[in-house]
Amino acid sequence: MCLLTTADNRSQTTVHGPQLIELNFNLSSCFLAALLIIIKKYNPSTPLTMKISLNYLLIFCALLLASCGNNLKETNTALRAEIIGVHDEVMPKMGELMSLEKKALAQADSLSLQDSTATAKIQEMTQLAGQLKAANEGMFVWMRQYSLKEDGKSPEELKSYLDSQLVLAKKVRKDIQDALAQAAPLKD
Repeated sequence: MCLLTTADNRSQTTVHGPQLIELNFNLSSCFLAALLIIIKKYNPSTPLTMKISLNYLLIFCALLLASCGNNLKETNTALRAEIIGVHDEVMPKMGELMSLEKKALAQADSLSLQDSTATAKIQEMTQLAGQLKAANEGMFVWMRQYSLKEDGKSPEELKSYLDSQLVLAKKVRKDIQDALAQAAPLKD
């Protein structure tokens, strides 16, 4: 049991050992847990200005570092979920990309057979087909290089990797959305 007193000596709180176990391991609760452990080892009548022993300081630092690692792991889990969410949003559109690419190429072929002077429209359809194909291939290139394995990366290295993958996944999504928007007239 530990008696905590505010700086102005107006209120007191009693903290029991089991309460430390119930704390969630995030940065603030680890900080609080370490602080409570340090305070508990001192007689309540002893001023807190007393030097903290090296052992308790090391415990405090270890808990603080552990809580940072847990937060980074949670961040990495959230990043991975966001990446998969971006993937899952555009993956169902892959068939539509391929279908529209075929339509654009078919229109270009049809125009070249009907009117060889419609070179601007033929070129437009060919470029649209290329854009649709590039968006489709971009998704598969990204998926092949994306790794679910952590490969012994530290949480910091993993976060950096996931940040870069999120940027790539969002670029793939934008490329797909742009290509589909350009091909909207072919959907009719």
